[in-house]
Amino acid sequence: MIKQYLFRNWHLMRWLRLSLGIFIGVQAFQTHDLLSGAIALFFLFQAVTNTGCCGVNQCNIPDQINSSPQEEKIIFEEIKNK
Repeated sequence: MIKQYLFRNWHLMRWLRLSLGIFIGVQAFQTHDLLSGAIALFFLFQAVTNTGCCGVNQCNIPDQINSSPQEEKIIFEEIKNK
């Protein structure tokens, strides 16, 4: 289950977070900068767990669309003036 979660559903933003995390991590290692290392870990965590700043899929649109919309019967009532 974890393997499917990690290796499925890779989209552009997930690849971008991964590449930014790796790039900033390499720069942090070369310059011995802890703040850059923390930022790199943040981006890598987001890429691996497929989360964004909003949390776990809070901003996503649902994948499944209800294919059979149920129509409601509308009852009209006539209003007469006095």
